[in-house]
Amino acid sequence: MILLIYCHPYEKSFNHAELEVIKENLSTAHQKYQIIDLYAEQFNPVYSKEELRLYHQGQTIDPLVTKYLKLCQQAQTVIFITPFWWNDIPGMLKGFIDKVMKEGAGLSHTVTKIGVKGELTNVQHCYVLTTSTAPTWYIRFFLGNAIKKIFINKTLRQLGFRNIKWQNFGGITNSSLERRKKYLSLLTKQSFS
Repeated sequence: MILLIYCHPYEKSFNHAELEVIKENLSTAHQKYQIIDLYAEQFNPVYSKEELRLYHQGQTIDPLVTKYLKLCQQAQTVIFITPFWWNDIPGMLKGFIDKVMKEGAGLSHTVTKIGVKGELTNVQHCYVLTTSTAPTWYIRFFLGNAIKKIFINKTLRQLGFRNIKWQNFGGITNSSLERRKKYLSLLTKQSFS
C-alpha cells in the first residue's frame, strides 16, 4: 500500500495540485493508496501534558495518532507532499512525527543505549515532495539543506524508512504556469514504488 501524507491547509495550493495528480497517477496504475490529510482531518500537532504523561507507555489520547501509526505500519511506500516553510517542514508535519512516532515506542521505533532504532522497515520507498519560494539550489547550498540533512537523512532513516528521494519545486512564487504544468505532467508519469 502507498501512503500519501499531505500537509497543506489550502486546497488551491500547488501542493494540492501535486496531490491530485499523484492520486490520478496511482489510480491509473491500479495502485492501492491511502491519504492522511493533516489539515482536513484537523490533526492536532500539539503535545498535551496528558499525551506526554503517556509517552513511556506508548499510549495516546488522540485516536488519529493510533490510526496514522497503523497506516505507517502497513505502507510499503510513503509519499510526503508538503511546503518548505522557514527552512524546514511545517510545524503540522513536525507534530505528526512527534506524536505519531512517540506513540509507536516498540512499534515505530525502539529506544537503545545510543538513541532510537527504527521499526518501520516496511517502508521500502519514500518520496518527499516539497515546494519552496527559494530555488532548490539556494536551499541546498545557502540555507543548510535541513530537509535533506535532518528530516530525510536523520528522522526518516532513524524510523527505518529506506530509498528516500527528495524532489523540490523551487521558486514556486514566481514560477510560470507553463513550468508548473510541466512539473505536474512529470508527476503523472513518475513511478512511485
